[in-house]
Amino acid sequence: MKLELYTSAFCGPCHAARGVVTEAARLVPALGVHEADVVAEAGRAESRGISSTPTIVVLSAAGDEVFRADGVPRLDQLLGALALAV
Repeated sequence: MKLELYTSAFCGPCHAARGVVTEAARLVPALGVHEADVVAEAGRAESRGISSTPTIVVLSAAGDEVFRADGVPRLDQLLGALALAV
């Protein structure tokens, strides 16, 4: 499974989202994480329909989107979303 975290340079909540994602990755070693700055990777962000930061997108092994959250999710929410991707 894969998690994409879309951030921007001057986004305060992005820092908190990074912390939640880091903890989820620690608890779920099979999780692949890619952080994408929406300015540096504008094409990628646009193709995913990202309109705010932070945004977290969880993808199944097949590449299907199974969860999306704008803002900072709680760890339990994110772990539940990761369970959907298995």
